[in-house]
Amino acid sequence: MAGKTKVMVAGAAALTLGLTAACGGGSDKNSSTTTNGGSTSTFNASTTQIVNPSDKTGGTLNLWSPQAPDSLDPAIAYYAWTINFSRLYSRTLMTYAPKPGKDGLTLVPDLAQAAPTISADGKTYTYKLKSGVKFDDGSVITSKDIKYGIERTFAQDVLPNGPLYAIQDLDQGQHYPGPYKDKDPNKMGLKTVETPDDSTIIFHLAKPNANFPYEITMPIGAPVPQKRDTGEKYALAPASSGPYKFESINPDTGATLVKNPNWDPSTDSVRKQLPDKIVLTVTTNADDMDARLIAGTADLDASQSGVSTQARTQILTNDKLKANAANPNNGFIRYAALAQTVAPLDNVDCRKAIIYASDPTTLQTARGGPIAGGDIATNMLPPNILGSDVKYDPYNRAQGKPQLDLAKQELQKCGHPNGFSTTIAVRNNKPAEIATATALQAALKPAGINASIFQYDGKLIGSIAGSPATVKAKNLGIIIAGWGADFATGYGYLAPIAMGSFIAQSGNFNFPEINDPAINAAFTKGLSEQDPAAAAQDYANANHLVMEGAYYLPFVFDKALNYYNPRLTNVYFNQALAMVDFSQLGVSDGK
Repeated sequence: MAGKTKVMVAGAAALTLGLTAACGGGSDKNSSTTTNGGSTSTFNASTTQIVNPSDKTGGTLNLWSPQAPDSLDPAIAYYAWTINFSRLYSRTLMTYAPKPGKDGLTLVPDLAQAAPTISADGKTYTYKLKSGVKFDDGSVITSKDIKYGIERTFAQDVLPNGPLYAIQDLDQGQHYPGPYKDKDPNKMGLKTVETPDDSTIIFHLAKPNANFPYEITMPIGAPVPQKRDTGEKYALAPASSGPYKFESINPDTGATLVKNPNWDPSTDSVRKQLPDKIVLTVTTNADDMDARLIAGTADLDASQSGVSTQARTQILTNDKLKANAANPNNGFIRYAALAQTVAPLDNVDCRKAIIYASDPTTLQTARGGPIAGGDIATNMLPPNILGSDVKYDPYNRAQGKPQLDLAKQELQKCGHPNGFSTTIAVRNNKPAEIATATALQAALKPAGINASIFQYDGKLIGSIAGSPATVKAKNLGIIIAGWGADFATGYGYLAPIAMGSFIAQSGNFNFPEINDPAINAAFTKGLSEQDPAAAAQDYANANHLVMEGAYYLPFVFDKALNYYNPRLTNVYFNQALAMVDFSQLGVSDGK
């Protein structure tokens, strides 16, 4: 009708994101191949094609991870791999197409019948749900279940550490407290989300936001049945709307999923339901996990963070193993966040001293070198984001050497000519992060910057590095971390770690606590742009301001060397998920 347009999200996504097909990122000249089930695999083949395609059912898919999931609750799940994992048991209105290359960046209908209808002013999104979609207990999924799931994200006192997009988009002065304090008798009190019938859901945004469909494609957009919600304990038994349901969950050691008998493939053109069982094992011994991968008793590292040094050498020097490995440029940047709330890093020149004193090459080596670690990062927008420019190098990092003379000049400017002391915070279950912390510590010392290293349990990132109060109390001036885009736009990558509205008291990922009006304005302007190129320029401007403020020390544009068991079927790297898509995997031997 007049005044409304049907948005073709799948087609628009490629234009909006401006991305090209997945690049291998490694030595594609290597000719090592292996044949499995009639298909041929080569190094990096999974970055551009589906390796070992098959619809064979049966068997157990064995996923391992060196880190426990941040949460299996869709309101909280925020790690890249837990977002990927959630696709096994949760569906959203739209989701990413199950395809390699740039086609995997497009949004396709999932619970929705089609892409949303958007009002002329860009602030109202209307979705119609498919019929016959059910939870694992057989109850029908309605628009109210989706609204309730989104309402849960507002309950930050009960469910902290997840994405804040829904709150930013939908709370327009209502100060909605979440369903646990909702005075509406049906717990449906969020006024900006309407459910006029069971198959219609209408979102009223505070302002135009072309990223909204991507935001609710994250797990926060999954339906949650109110009758099964147990608040902070929901992660122990989440309802399933996908092809698998949970048989058991232990937050520290893993989980087991089995086929959901109420999943109807006729309503789901995205996922497969091939293995009979999926077992997630959490280990504290990454070397043991890598050995199991190579031995074939584990199928895939769920975290996709890359094999350790010993396994890396083994894989790269064995053509048969290398043929079942890949190192795509995955859209992550590994970096150190410089906390401006911790003296003397409240001074921009002291922060610049750290950047100049760092050694780009030793940091790259600590991450795994050019093949398994990535290219030296020059700024804070990864190369697969429209608006990025790897040649933008304000601190001359691409030349690969520390710049002690410039570091000492900055120390003079910030009133610490002889250096200062600070603390590097790093997750204890991330060997590459520990290695970069150690490399950074060594590089800073010649400049007189003495950095002690504080290791903490990675699963506590939301309450340690992600707690501004804890960061300040423990004087955590340098925080080792990495980030991948929530969705592949400049806003989706950079805003959560550089925009003031994302600062949270728990689960904060804007570690430097950047709240610069000029940076905030650049992001806001980008959201309002109708032209993707114009929006990309706004995000490029935000990136420049972030770098000028010396809030981050980028290490590498990430590449992780990952190995997969050759028995796996339908292996491919999904650019939007930034890893192998779990939802398609099967096992060729049926075991």
